[in-house]
Amino acid sequence: MVQEDDDRFFLTVEMSRNEAAVLFHSESKLTTECWWIPASEPTASPATLLGRTEGHEYSAEHWGDRWVFLSNRDAEDFQVLTAPIDRPSATEVLDAHVAGRRILSAEPFAGHLVLHEWADARQRLRVRFRDGSESVVELGETPAEVEFGDNPEYDSETLRFSYQALNLPHTVYEQHVATNERRMLKQTPVLGVDLARYRSTRTWAVADDGTRIPVDLVHRDDTALDGSAPVLLYGYGAYETSVPPYFSVARLSLLDRGWVFALAHPRGGGELGRRWYLDGKLLAKRNTFTDFTACIRHLVEEGVGARDRIAIRGASAGGLLVGAAMDLDPDAVAAVIAGVPFVDVVSTMSDPSLPLTITEWEEWGDPRTEPYASYMASYSPYDNVASRAYPAMYVTAGLNDPRVSYHEPAKWVAKIRAMRTNAAPILLKTEMGAGHGGPSGRYDAWRDEAMTLAFLLDVV
Repeated sequence: MVQEDDDRFFLTVEMSRNEAAVLFHSESKLTTECWWIPASEPTASPATLLGRTEGHEYSAEHWGDRWVFLSNRDAEDFQVLTAPIDRPSATEVLDAHVAGRRILSAEPFAGHLVLHEWADARQRLRVRFRDGSESVVELGETPAEVEFGDNPEYDSETLRFSYQALNLPHTVYEQHVATNERRMLKQTPVLGVDLARYRSTRTWAVADDGTRIPVDLVHRDDTALDGSAPVLLYGYGAYETSVPPYFSVARLSLLDRGWVFALAHPRGGGELGRRWYLDGKLLAKRNTFTDFTACIRHLVEEGVGARDRIAIRGASAGGLLVGAAMDLDPDAVAAVIAGVPFVDVVSTMSDPSLPLTITEWEEWGDPRTEPYASYMASYSPYDNVASRAYPAMYVTAGLNDPRVSYHEPAKWVAKIRAMRTNAAPILLKTEMGAGHGGPSGRYDAWRDEAMTLAFLLDVV
């Protein structure tokens, strides 16, 4: 039996890809321990693989005659190790660490490994063969999302993966790993739309400390980038979550009305490696917000948009992002869309009885002690509401939200309404039957997004 008694850890169980082993992973935000039993011996006692060392994160896979570990031991952006099945601690480096190239997963097949990684703020798939040779799945220069697809056959020589970009819908490809022959299996249909009319590019903002921040753009080919177009800038920037450029049918409603959509990648995410994340968490969290304001400033300086025609949008930790960015420069944007925003940071993180607080201390810090209390109060949107003008705001909450309690956005909006000095619309929409993800069901989700877009079109 495997039992995890530390509340910081989540315990999961899964079968290895070759179905030879049952794997148990116990993970916190900073530490991992893995155990295993042979799949043919379900009553065996689990054996640990690399043990548990504070700060060591790893995952394990069975690869025939050896183990494959994805590990951050002496490798901030992770490396791939191998070891004999009967001696898992006797590890050797198979794929060495490269700073800034963040390996997300190592998926074994009988004759090769597929590595899913971020390199130069782009997702990619890299194939490593057992003889040491390798190849990268070629996908062009357009910023895109590339994900490991449904590949249940361990002995397969073909790789299925999904691809989408800001101007291209979700597409599934199958590629032979040796010959690189590729065929498209399926693409989400987008009816009545000429996808060739949309352009997607990448630009780079410069933060206050000189750090370059990637920003992805999409617009119609007849939209002038001279500051006259309205702009929607989206961001997240937390939990090492890398937000790839994704396609949205609903977004076309804005693009066809002359809007530009921009996707910022501030520190706190993982697009440029583990250091990108570490420089945007705990006592470096303010970097996330100043990076985002640098992206706003960059869009203005490059003539993409103007201050009175830029809206910013984020949800959950992204709601914190847009709220904190608005506090840093309240005149920088015309509108703010904050979905289920995590805006009462100090109060929530001071209450260990809430579902996520204990596990979140490793992300934000524990405000019951200094220096975290003062630092978190310096950026928490609720604690920084002031008597000043505010841009138009559309804020959502979910009555059944276990992650961001509905009272966080509600009290934030109430405080802003009480203290602001202008009359811009500040709307709060509370979903009485929804949780953190908003309304469920296709049509309710579409209606919800339509309301958001209608608000943008009205105020910008």
